[in-house]
Amino acid sequence: MDLGIRGKNALVCGASKGLGRACATSLAREGCSVTIVARDREQLEKTAGEIRAATGATIAAVAADITTDEGRAAVLAAAGTLDILVTNAGGPPAGDFRQFSREDWLRALNANMLTPIELIRATVDGMMARKFGRIVNITSGAVKAPINVLGLSNGARSGLTGFIAGIARETVSHNVTINNLLPGAFATERLVSLFAAQGKARGVAAEVAAEERRKQIPAGRFGEPEEFGEACAYLCSVQAGYVTGQNFLIDGGAYPGTF
Repeated sequence: MDLGIRGKNALVCGASKGLGRACATSLAREGCSVTIVARDREQLEKTAGEIRAATGATIAAVAADITTDEGRAAVLAAAGTLDILVTNAGGPPAGDFRQFSREDWLRALNANMLTPIELIRATVDGMMARKFGRIVNITSGAVKAPINVLGLSNGARSGLTGFIAGIARETVSHNVTINNLLPGAFATERLVSLFAAQGKARGVAAEVAAEERRKQIPAGRFGEPEEFGEACAYLCSVQAGYVTGQNFLIDGGAYPGTF
């Protein structure tokens, strides 16, 4: 299916690896010009080269900390007029909430709630004026099914979810949609670190925690980042213009609820 976004200009955050990289790759494959951003310049440049080679798309790489005012300004200046925005920031550390300081909470809120809001504020009016925009926020399956050791992430991402639920109803009449992608357990470095934290908290090996989690997934496996990227590309498509304010959970059936 042709998603109708060839020639569109996209910005994907946290795109040097993992789910952000997968989203950037899928958008590039659909013919978008993509600006990718992450803090590690060496890894980012390597990723940009690999996506260019795989897709033939125009890929710009900007090494910056998107959670800072300076970083956002540099990225937005380099990216130019945006049609598509994919927000993404590394999840905060896992742990016992009793040990989180006020500064820990403020860092989590800044990275996983306030930064996406700032990026949306900087781009959404232009999208509405041009009558096309697709905004996708990579959040977490923990928004629907909280994970006890991810208190910082649970709180910050839930705050973003509530904000999006309101604004997405205001922008869609201008053909600007805003949705959230909620990953479950995908085979990324972040998942490996989560299993290490869970194993440490329980006094078991990370491999034990990983196998226990895998068995809880009806699909019987962890997700592949490419699957996530393709879902992101669909939400950015012309065909998805009637989808807004939604929380798209991709978790292999792990969430047990009806809604």
